[in-house]
Amino acid sequence: MSLDLARLGPWLNLNLGLYGPFEATKFSGGQSNPTYLIEGVDRAVVLRRKPPGKLLKSAHAVDREFRVQKALAGTDVPVAQVYTLCEDDAVIGSAFYVMERVDGRVFDDPRLGDVDKSERARFINEMGRVLAAIHSVDLEAAGLADYGPSGNYFRRQIDRWTGQYRASETYSIKAMDALIAALDAACPDDDGRVTLVHGDYRIDNLMFDARTPDVRAVLDWELSTLGHPFADLAAVIMQWQMPPGEQGRGLRGVDRAAQGLVSDEEFIAAYCERMGIKGIRDFGFYVAFCFFRMGAILQGVAKRALDGNASDPERGLRLGAFVPLYAEAGLEALG
Repeated sequence: MSLDLARLGPWLNLNLGLYGPFEATKFSGGQSNPTYLIEGVDRAVVLRRKPPGKLLKSAHAVDREFRVQKALAGTDVPVAQVYTLCEDDAVIGSAFYVMERVDGRVFDDPRLGDVDKSERARFINEMGRVLAAIHSVDLEAAGLADYGPSGNYFRRQIDRWTGQYRASETYSIKAMDALIAALDAACPDDDGRVTLVHGDYRIDNLMFDARTPDVRAVLDWELSTLGHPFADLAAVIMQWQMPPGEQGRGLRGVDRAAQGLVSDEEFIAAYCERMGIKGIRDFGFYVAFCFFRMGAILQGVAKRALDGNASDPERGLRLGAFVPLYAEAGLEALG
């Protein structure tokens, strides 16, 4: 996962006017597209690349990440400014794009332990505001009307992630097989809701201002597409249903009221109010879908770790062990 600065440096100078010598530091965390801080003589930028090696079809689409963030510039959705996309594998071995370095803070833990209890609800409220902003983007005006296929989003996603899961399956997981079958049977008819969806919306994919609860940039747009907004909302709730700590990064068992955190119901109600809807029926399906999709993603992470092209192989194998737990939680959410 190291960068060939001897080849990258001249490219940065020619395409962005940056001057070396350069230093590259890989950001910790993240299991999909490796991300680096590139420091030159006069300024620093961030580079995000496809991993090298054999990859699953349609995965690690850095070109789509670049496109959506460029399209969202100037909208109510805060994103980093993207500079340029390189699809020439000859430069560093895989496609990449370069964007601005955004200063701020990222919270890996939704308990927000570094924030005063009296302020925590403001951060969660901002998280909900930005989610509604993503789902309110004017697709035509942003040039994103063709950013995803038409039709039943959940049907399409279940089929896609079942295929991805099978392609990276390393051993049989009965709960995952049962969840796939159950989601197939429970998949709702298309209700016509189509918005931009982030695909992996959670608090650790948000860059907050260093001093205020304002979100300065939404990160990691790899799974973004046009689809059903309830999938993003359910992804937040899914994450919170996981156990707290470094691996689960959830809120299960946390006394949220005592910690100044909102409940699932409060977060969903605030979202519905922002979007002008009265409520959401059968929300358990959407949560179950998110558990399934995350399980499929983690299975892919584990497979890449075994194949030797994961961003963090050791952590990738640890995360792969969570796949059965995600599958069981998905079955529980379906009821």
